[in-house]
Amino acid sequence: MTHLSGKVAVVTGAARGIGAATARRLAEDGATVAVVDLDEAQTKGTVDAILGAGGSAIGVACDVSSEEAVIAAADQIRSEAGSIDVLVNNAGLLRDNLVFKMSLADWDTVMGVHLRGSFLWAREAQKTMVANRWGKIVNLSSTSALGNRGQTNYSAAKAGLQGFTKALAIELGPFNINVNAVAPGFIETEMTRATAARTGVDFEEMKKRGEQAIPLRRVGRPEDIAGVVSALCSEDTSYVSGQVIYVAGGPKA
Repeated sequence: MTHLSGKVAVVTGAARGIGAATARRLAEDGATVAVVDLDEAQTKGTVDAILGAGGSAIGVACDVSSEEAVIAAADQIRSEAGSIDVLVNNAGLLRDNLVFKMSLADWDTVMGVHLRGSFLWAREAQKTMVANRWGKIVNLSSTSALGNRGQTNYSAAKAGLQGFTKALAIELGPFNINVNAVAPGFIETEMTRATAARTGVDFEEMKKRGEQAIPLRRVGRPEDIAGVVSALCSEDTSYVSGQVIYVAGGPKA
C-alpha cells in the first residue's frame, strides 16, 4: 500500500522499538518519514533501514519536552521535507517506582515526555494540517492507562493521553484531521527487556507468564502496533476519530 504517497510523517521516539517499526511501516506506505529522537545519531539505524528499502527519511534531533526544541524540529522538517501531514506521538520512557519512593523528578520526567511532548508536537503539527485541511495524529497510550502497580506516573500520563486524544479530535475534526490513540499491551521491546532487568526478572520467564494471560497466547511485536497506526492513517479509516484502540492480544487490557 502507498496510501501516504506524497505525505510527510513525523514519528517521535523512532530510533528503536515501536517507533522504529512505525517509521519503517509509514515509509512503506509511501510517506517521507522524519525519524525523531533525542540525538540525530540515534536515528541513523532507522533512517538507513528506510533508505535501504527504497523509502525516504530524514533524522531529526529533538527533546520532545522542550518547547524550543520542538518548534525548531518542526521548522526543520517543514523546510527539508515540505510539510507535516502525519504525527505519531510515540516518544516515551519509564521511571517506575512505588509512590512512596517516587521522586518529583521521576514524576515530572514522565509527564514531560509523554504529555508535554505530545502537546507540543500536536500544537506544531496542527498548524500545517489545519492549513492543508488534512492530517492524521496518533498518540501512543498503553494498557497501563488502566492502572499498574509501580507506575503511578506512567499510568497517569498514558490515561492523560487518552483524554488529550479525545479533546483534540473534537477541536481538529472540523479541519479534516483525525486524532486517535493506540494503547499497546505487552510488546517485546528494549524497554520491556530493560524493565525485566531492572526488576531482576528473567525476560523469557516474564514473556511466558505474560503469554498465559493473553488470549492470543503471545506477546506483541512492534510491527503489531505499526500496522494499526498505518491503518489509522489510511483513508479507509477516515471516519474514525477520538478513539482509543487497545492492541493487547485480546478484549481485555
